[in-house]
Amino acid sequence: MKAFYLYTIVFFLLFTSCKSLKNNTKDTQIRALNALVESKYYTIESNWANPQLTNAMQQVLNSGILQPGNSANAISLIGNSNFLTISGDSISSHLPYFGERQMHVDYGGGDSAIQLEGVLEDYTTKKGKHNRYNISFDAKSKSEYFTVNITLFPNLTSLIQITGSGRFPISYTGHVKSLKKE
Repeated sequence: MKAFYLYTIVFFLLFTSCKSLKNNTKDTQIRALNALVESKYYTIESNWANPQLTNAMQQVLNSGILQPGNSANAISLIGNSNFLTISGDSISSHLPYFGERQMHVDYGGGDSAIQLEGVLEDYTTKKGKHNRYNISFDAKSKSEYFTVNITLFPNLTSLIQITGSGRFPISYTGHVKSLKKE
């Protein structure tokens, strides 16, 4: 009978210690995300691009030029240089664009990626359900205006949704990390 009580106590202690460790980890993640958003110094590197599925994107899929593992609405960015960096009130980004253009492209195709550079406009931050943050702002490239919506999750994953004045919308999923203030 003593062995039964001993096993019960060990079993109880094992489960309560695991639960508290999980809660401490989650609290640590939430505090890290809060500090990151408040500092306004972070960078996001994306793993996947998710263009809007249009007839043209379906034709690209049917042509067979996409790498294995990619689809018309999920393209792997692993191994491709990409970033979106917020430094105080300014933005810098280079995100490859996959999708349909609605307007002309500069001669030579030099404006194919989403390259934002400059000051953020209408920057707002809202804390949402489950301790996630919704960040939205407007930014511009050389020839186009963009509306950017970013969702940051406590496990430091991100969802970026970009709508341009001359392109179909696209979203990116990836990871966010802190930058050091200069």
